[in-house]
Amino acid sequence: MRVLVSVDMEGVAGVVDPQDTSPGNPEYERNRGYMTDEASAVVRGVLAHDPAAEIVVCDAHARFRNLIPDRLEQGCTLLRGSPRRLAMMTGIDEGVDAACFVGYHGRAGTPHSVLAHTVSGAVIAEVRCDGRELGELGLNAALAVHYGAAPVLATGDDTLAAEAASVVPGMTTVVVKTSRGSRAAEGLHPRESCRRIEAATQTALTRLGDVQAPRFQGPVDLEVDVLRPSMTERALGIPGVGLRGPLTLGFTAADIAAAYELIEVFAALGAP
Repeated sequence: MRVLVSVDMEGVAGVVDPQDTSPGNPEYERNRGYMTDEASAVVRGVLAHDPAAEIVVCDAHARFRNLIPDRLEQGCTLLRGSPRRLAMMTGIDEGVDAACFVGYHGRAGTPHSVLAHTVSGAVIAEVRCDGRELGELGLNAALAVHYGAAPVLATGDDTLAAEAASVVPGMTTVVVKTSRGSRAAEGLHPRESCRRIEAATQTALTRLGDVQAPRFQGPVDLEVDVLRPSMTERALGIPGVGLRGPLTLGFTAADIAAAYELIEVFAALGAP
């Protein structure tokens, strides 16, 4: 079995504020350790299910340089650094059987959800594929299915778990904290979070056939609502991109993978 473990940071136990996830802040150093521990819990769970499994842990937060290599559980490889193709899901196109999403968060606009955003909270308000709104969890699950992998596990707050139940029925979830607002949560002890994640990983890998992830066949109509007029000005220089509203970019992508990569380009164009 080959497993991709995509690890974000906003949904990790104890994380509640942007400073918790930003290098240069004292809380960040502690939280990147917790992030690494939760990733390690998945690695242990995968190996308990299949000792011969090939596991790639994909650092998927910010510039993808957060996980601490010598603190990560042995028995996996670590993919870190940017820029890189497929961003949070680099490696999904290499014969992966199952994908696990650790430390994930709610999509942009989710009420009372800790640090909710989609791809880039500073520049993107909403993403729709064939008219269906998707956050990072939905987009990454759809990309996994496109390449033949089952998206089996997601960990984060309670709003992320609710999103998973709606967008990816059958996915196993672990709630490590209950959101009390956009910058507040009531969370488990980090060691308890890891215990639950490890056990849930083993359960999730026995239920690959139960997952019903979003599946897009053929061309995908992509719409992205952005927050800055300067983004539309830059994006309209890309052949095929059109303006469908004052701040809505539209494009017909060949498939969900092409749509996914264009969303990343839009986010990059929004950088100051």
